[in-house]
Amino acid sequence: MILSGREIKREIGKGINIEPFNESQLNPNSYNLKLHNELMVYTNPVLDMKTPNPVERLTIPEEGLLLETGKLYLGRTVEKTETSKFVPMLEGRSSIGRLGLFIHVTAGFGDVGFNGFWTLEIFCVQPIRIYAGVDICQIFYHTIEGDYDTYQNGKYQNNNGIQASLLYKDFEKK
Repeated sequence: MILSGREIKREIGKGINIEPFNESQLNPNSYNLKLHNELMVYTNPVLDMKTPNPVERLTIPEEGLLLETGKLYLGRTVEKTETSKFVPMLEGRSSIGRLGLFIHVTAGFGDVGFNGFWTLEIFCVQPIRIYAGVDICQIFYHTIEGDYDTYQNGKYQNNNGIQASLLYKDFEKK
């Protein structure tokens, strides 16, 4: 089951934390999250799964930033979220998608217990000017059935901002 907007509001400070929380961003069954003014791009033309890949940080100026096609941008939400008993999921807003802007290429699924900012995998179909502070995506919450463990010590837990891929750490365990 997906939580209604009213239920999300009731769970704020209990099973769900969204910081900052603004009731005007609440939808019938989701909550809009805003785009922070910081982005990251990988600097190597070829990426390697087994190693950390260098990145460059960009700031979205007030007049906006023109995104190029064929380039992956990593962004983040303004809001930090945490959930102790629901499964968080992220989806792009339809108005954003209708402009050909994908905000999470593959990773819209969160874990119960996730605490942090959402790193957005941003890719555009055609050049588009983006602006910091825009409602870029929406988070919604599923209930979970049965006994479960919470996400506590994962690579991306308790992050402080955009995180490039940490997949290389999986290879270190082997």
